[in-house]
Amino acid sequence: MLLEVIATTVGDAIMAERGGADRIELITAIREGGLTPSIGLIERVREAVSIPVRVMVRPHARSFYYDKEDIETMRRDILQIGSIGGLGIVIGMLSQDATIDELNLQYLLDATDDMEVTFHRAFDEVRDQTEALNVLLRYPQITDILTSGGCDSALEGADQLAKLERMTVGKSISILAGAGLTGQSLESFLQHSGVSRVHFGSAVRQGGDPMKAFDAERLQYIRTILNQSIR
Repeated sequence: MLLEVIATTVGDAIMAERGGADRIELITAIREGGLTPSIGLIERVREAVSIPVRVMVRPHARSFYYDKEDIETMRRDILQIGSIGGLGIVIGMLSQDATIDELNLQYLLDATDDMEVTFHRAFDEVRDQTEALNVLLRYPQITDILTSGGCDSALEGADQLAKLERMTVGKSISILAGAGLTGQSLESFLQHSGVSRVHFGSAVRQGGDPMKAFDAERLQYIRTILNQSIR
């Protein structure tokens, strides 16, 4: 059972590792769904923790549709992140018809130098998740899809997540369930959806507030549930 936790500071990253996180998603602008953090922050987090870190590459929060200048900005960010070493990235882009923007996806993946990649919740805005999954399966660098099953929360999308999970058995991509999960709902969600990778942000912070510090007890509680759910 993989536990990925959002970090926005070096302190977050250290607490996430101590609390039992298996991987960190490093972002800034958490209220906007995550944007690209500074190179200084990325370097310090990489130095501070030993668990895997995936860095958000997202230049703005207006949409998941990116013009030429946006894509070039993302490519430069990817090259800089790659030069640090030992990191993965988180990306996602759509075309105006709500399909995967495959041309720009390929262009950016060509710059990753074999870094592992998560395709983020742009996946929840595609017109057809089965179609989108089959597109993403063409790219071995993409190891995870962060998704709520196309719903406001992963709890609501549990049926769709179960379907996606079945579709990825034995494939190069794993489903990373996120959005709206809590420690209290986690056990029943895991049983319903069958997923083995989960992503937490607000639920591991004090009072469930994304702008507050980590709550070590919340994080450890989630880790305990995951450990007990190993099948």
